[in-house]
Amino acid sequence: MAMHGIPPSGSFPFGIAFFVSFNKGRCKLRNNKVLFLVEAAIFSALAILLDVLPFLSFKLWAQGGSVSFAMVPVFIMAFRWGIKGGITTGLLLGFYQLLLGAYIVTPVQTFLDYIVAFGVIGLSGIFAQQVWKAAAARENKQIVGWIVAGVFIGSALRFISHFVAGIAFYGSLAPEGTPVWLYSLTYNGGYMLPTFILCSIILGLLFVQRPALLTHKAA
Repeated sequence: MAMHGIPPSGSFPFGIAFFVSFNKGRCKLRNNKVLFLVEAAIFSALAILLDVLPFLSFKLWAQGGSVSFAMVPVFIMAFRWGIKGGITTGLLLGFYQLLLGAYIVTPVQTFLDYIVAFGVIGLSGIFAQQVWKAAAARENKQIVGWIVAGVFIGSALRFISHFVAGIAFYGSLAPEGTPVWLYSLTYNGGYMLPTFILCSIILGLLFVQRPALLTHKAA
């Protein structure tokens, strides 16, 4: 019979194995967190570069709004890490936009146009698991279908945020005789629709050709 306070000798291997496994799990979790933060920083920086470089974006309106590749890195993070990756990267992109010279009317307008509008892009990650499963099964049509669905969700939510801000705060810019809602619809839809199409094509081609980009692994 084992003495009190001294575990049976057979429990030592189990205890050691549990300790090693637990520490490996903690190490992997810590590495994943670091990887996530690094990728969010890199992809958000890439996003703002794609937006400000003149030869990579086409500005439609004097007050802002351009057709660009800026949302592509945000979508990549959303499909790699899910909603948390997309929202984090989108919020960082919105913050960079503020730092580099935002069009500010009021605090609420600024919040809608830069924090909410870019943060909600990350909700495209709601379809991340479906994209992962389609990629694992090499179902290219499904990959493209889920990606387009995710890009549509992110683009539509961003559009809605800008659209509401346009109605509430940009009415004075509408041409005489033009309803404010129609002006906001035309203004924001003018760059969001082609941006949605552009991002869908790029991401569809990218993930079909390089499905490994959908996975993230920390050593």
